Amino acid sequence: MRGFNVTFDLMLRTFFLLFFSSITSIPLFAHLAAVRISRVGDPTVAPGNGWGPGFCADVSSRVTCANMAKNGRSSSSYRDEGSWKEVMGALQHNAEFSATWVFIQFGHNDQPGKPKATDLATEFPANMRQYVQEVGEAGAHAVLITPLTRRTFKNGKLNDNLEPWAAATKKAAAEENVPVLDLNAESAAAIQKMGPVEANKLAMTAPPQAVIDAALQGDSVTVPTNPPTTFDYTHLGERGSVFFGRMVAGEVSKAIPELRPYIKP
Repeated sequence: MRGFNVTFDLMLRTFFLLFFSSITSIPLFAHLAAVRISRVGDPTVAPGNGWGPGFCADVSSRVTCANMAKNGRSSSSYRDEGSWKEVMGALQHNAEFSATWVFIQFGHNDQPGKPKATDLATEFPANMRQYVQEVGEAGAHAVLITPLTRRTFKNGKLNDNLEPWAAATKKAAAEENVPVLDLNAESAAAIQKMGPVEANKLAMTAPPQAVIDAALQGDSVTVPTNPPTTFDYTHLGERGSVFFGRMVAGEVSKAIPELRPYIKP
């Protein structure tokens, strides 16, 4: 009798799983082939302060979600300092996956004034194209992502100073005929709609009082350093990672049909 109860319980669980899947048109993730998605980029992608962890929470368990983004890197220094070599090394081990995708986002540390800046007209787009080409040569699929917007405002208007790098990224994707996720445009529209008060809640820590006061007037100000704080207008806390991770997942569903079944509803 006990064996019968266990069997009946298993049958009942299976029935409800199949029924739920059929009425919601959600594929059973267990039936999907295993794939890998590696993320390459700067701090706005990296663990601890980027959208990468939030994105991984929105994909099936059939996805091996590898975050290889690094803090402080530009499209040049990521290669120069050896991080790209690690990515290429990992791409030599693809046998267990039906496909490997490499998502690539740079721009924040490529801007003028950054220690590892690159030239927007020549060096940055050349770097992006080379990454795409090398991913393809390794038998994987490259996807370019335009840089996440910063969350700075003036008189209630978002200052999206990364748009030129977004344009260069989209141009490189078109030239190499690979998918591009326009995270810059979508994130900028969302943050503009949100406004500075709400946008500040996406940061790593709560804003200091001077930032709170400025946000109420529609502005962003230089973050005070006394006392020290990890608040800024670029990096993400958990709430920001979840918000923008879901945004990237939505972009994937629209731009890459092959990965659409792997995205949670």
